[in-house]
Amino acid sequence: MSAVDYLLPYDFSPLTILSFVLVLAFYGYGLVRMPAEDRPGSGRILVFVVGVMLCYAVMQTRFDYYSQYMFFVHRGQHLILHHLGPILIALSNPLPVMRFLYSLISPGVRRALIPLGWVYRFLQHPAIASFLFVGLIYFWLWPPIHFDAMLSRDLYWVMNWSMLLDGMLFWWLIFDPRSPVISDALGYGKRILLLALVAIPQMVLGATIVFSRGMVYDVYEVCGRAWPMPPETDQLLGGLLTWIPPAMMSILGILIILRRAMREDGKVSPNSANLKATHS
Repeated sequence: MSAVDYLLPYDFSPLTILSFVLVLAFYGYGLVRMPAEDRPGSGRILVFVVGVMLCYAVMQTRFDYYSQYMFFVHRGQHLILHHLGPILIALSNPLPVMRFLYSLISPGVRRALIPLGWVYRFLQHPAIASFLFVGLIYFWLWPPIHFDAMLSRDLYWVMNWSMLLDGMLFWWLIFDPRSPVISDALGYGKRILLLALVAIPQMVLGATIVFSRGMVYDVYEVCGRAWPMPPETDQLLGGLLTWIPPAMMSILGILIILRRAMREDGKVSPNSANLKATHS
């Protein structure tokens, strides 16, 4: 198999490819059209593109084949869709580009988007965002649900897209570039608390898989495995990927938020409360 074959989609999805193309196209259009002084630097642009392309790679290359036939690769796929890709996109701070693109939308279209804003604010409630972030991991790894999802093409796509979109919502809430001092963004202390709270159940789930006796996910016995790896090893590696990397990303997130809070400490003007009221 040539290198090109590894880059081609295993399970071609026109909707998925179109979605990623539109995201990059709109982002690029915004970069070209927006004023130079508002344009993000090359580093942030690179981080955004890398985050998007990582998510694309695990959904529309040969990587997706191995994700369907190896449990530990599947856990790596969701690690990128639910954590790494969204983290990079959120840290790239595409907010200026998003605001500029929004300014180009006609008033009629803006009014039509108001219900989406209500849904977004509901999903961004800290309690709901945290519950969905952890709950979806548990839901899709519940053995009966996981069995059906890996055997149903439609359910498999729903699973992957739900992980990506939920990851985007949660990590944007955590890495929202707006200062909580002068906006209604979530406070830094609450962001740190959420990161600590979502890490615990993920560690518990991963440890449960690692130390379980017998096969928890026997769907890979039904489908067959891409490589001649012992089932116990496949499950062990998948459990470790569910346990350790997400916890490390929560720790990394806490360090990033602490750094932001420390940089902002002492730089807040006495009129910050008035500024916050103005921005709200």
